[in-house]
Amino acid sequence: MNVFARLARTLLILATTAVSQTQPATVSFSLDFPESIPDHYVVTVSSDRHSSYDSTGKLIPQSDPGDPFHDDFTMSPETCKKIFDLAAKAKYFEGQVDSGNKKLASTGVKVLKYAEGAKKNEATYNYSPNPAVQQLTAIFQNISATLEFGRRLEFYHHHQKLALEEELKRMEEMAKSRNLDEIQAVAPILQSIVADHSVLNVTRMRAQRLLNGANITAASGF
Repeated sequence: MNVFARLARTLLILATTAVSQTQPATVSFSLDFPESIPDHYVVTVSSDRHSSYDSTGKLIPQSDPGDPFHDDFTMSPETCKKIFDLAAKAKYFEGQVDSGNKKLASTGVKVLKYAEGAKKNEATYNYSPNPAVQQLTAIFQNISATLEFGRRLEFYHHHQKLALEEELKRMEEMAKSRNLDEIQAVAPILQSIVADHSVLNVTRMRAQRLLNGANITAASGF
């Protein structure tokens, strides 16, 4: 190999390394659970907080199968840091993650993935005894619950406003039980409900309380 070929190869290696170092690390979680709503979803978060959510399945139990749902959002610094800290504690999902106990009831096929440059790890499990994996599972399930609420609220706001009250009541209850995360991701629809004077005041107030809990303000004009 002549000197020019060696130089070109070195420059290519350096360029590839630089690109991999500038790309953020990502953690993703997916769940496949037939007959549940949604029956499939995946949440992906980058170390720079850019996040995405995709799901399939019915909007509500009584509806026909809907179109795939996609949402991009910016994760809060606290949740993003917690996810990556937990991924580190879980050794970035290397090795055995599943309990291996075949007697446990299925709660869906779960997959955690970690990617950073050339490093790519993936773990599939039903139940994991690892505390860090358990916490990650709960966080991602809570995020999915929040974004599915946002999806339904958008539908009801446009097509069935009277259904907003019951939906927001359930959302408030889940928020109080700490079964929702990243409520700011659905702030736009909550703000739209608060600003809509054709919606019942009690319903608008529920939306306002959820925004207040997420430290987001909205001009209610009650």
